[in-house]
Amino acid sequence: MSDAAPRGSAPRARRRRSRSEELRVLRVLASAGADRASIPITSLEVGERVGASQQAADRHLLALERAGEIARARVGRRPTIAVTPAGLDALRAEYMSYRRLFEGPARVELAGILVSGLGEGRYYLSQPGYASQFPARLGYAPYPGTLNVKLEGEALRRAALVRHWNGIRIDGFQASGRTFGGATCIPSLIQGSPGHLIRPDRTHYADVLEFVAPICLRETLGLADQQPISLTLEES
Repeated sequence: MSDAAPRGSAPRARRRRSRSEELRVLRVLASAGADRASIPITSLEVGERVGASQQAADRHLLALERAGEIARARVGRRPTIAVTPAGLDALRAEYMSYRRLFEGPARVELAGILVSGLGEGRYYLSQPGYASQFPARLGYAPYPGTLNVKLEGEALRRAALVRHWNGIRIDGFQASGRTFGGATCIPSLIQGSPGHLIRPDRTHYADVLEFVAPICLRETLGLADQQPISLTLEES
């Protein structure tokens, strides 16, 4: 029996090590303030901060730039680097993996403002491909419509962590020549009433969260647009 490593395992291991080093560079840049604005810094300085050669730092910075996780420019003769939203999202994913390991499922409390949707929630929830999955996976058939809550400032920043939570999957499907994407559902309390945040795999609204529940939350709780809404989200 051969002791040789499976073909392809060495390149994968090298890529994992390289990615770990790239994330370390991202952490160093964000800690230096590049998560808020472009900072003046050279690859030599980056290498010194992470304990790597300038050549290695150049390689990691190039990989991060190609991935869209940093943006590089020059101010005069001085190079600058900023961590992009994609870079911050990569750091959030790493943070959540460690948090889950040491602390278990996450829980976050948010405050937002109730807003009206465009009726898209009712349309999508009525699709048989979705409706057939909800009772078994959520334990109820949702009221046909979503409650939309707009977030701002600190609440919006904290809610970004939810993208990396474990949750209840709703699978995508095809029907009538269309492709309907999947979603992840997160157990939630909306003004103390149980429901689920439904997070589509593809969404146009980064600052609006959509919730489903077994009841019409607007009517049952007497909610109106522009009313402050308290939310509690808990990872599955």
